[in-house]
Amino acid sequence: MKILVICTGNTCRSQMAEGFLKSFDERLTVFSAGTSAEERVNPFAVRVMAEVGIDIGSQHPDPVMHYLHEDFDFVVTVCDDAKEVCPVFTGNVGKRLHIGFEDPAKAKGTQDEVLSVYRKVRDQIKENFYDFYLNTIKKNE
Repeated sequence: MKILVICTGNTCRSQMAEGFLKSFDERLTVFSAGTSAEERVNPFAVRVMAEVGIDIGSQHPDPVMHYLHEDFDFVVTVCDDAKEVCPVFTGNVGKRLHIGFEDPAKAKGTQDEVLSVYRKVRDQIKENFYDFYLNTIKKNE
């Protein structure tokens, strides 16, 4: 099973979703990419994922253009912007899905307040992608 998760910068939500999917089932081949990929994974995302035992610190943002000619069982967008500008894939894509989340990078306040938003989004990503894993991926095996 080959899955691509897309957001705009590929620094946070898609990276967390990639980390969770890999943790659910090591047999999955999971990539994440951005429609406007930035330089590095968001340090707050790395921190809150480490809190739940998942290391995404070695992952790196990739432009979605690197994956346009590949085949995927699922292409999943996790932000509305990526959904709107998602490019056309010339490879075979089994199913496109949108599982959207707010952007924690837009959080304002103290470090504790910002981390609270990251944790909330992390937990939502875990819950929604675990549901996707159980009810969609496992059923298609």
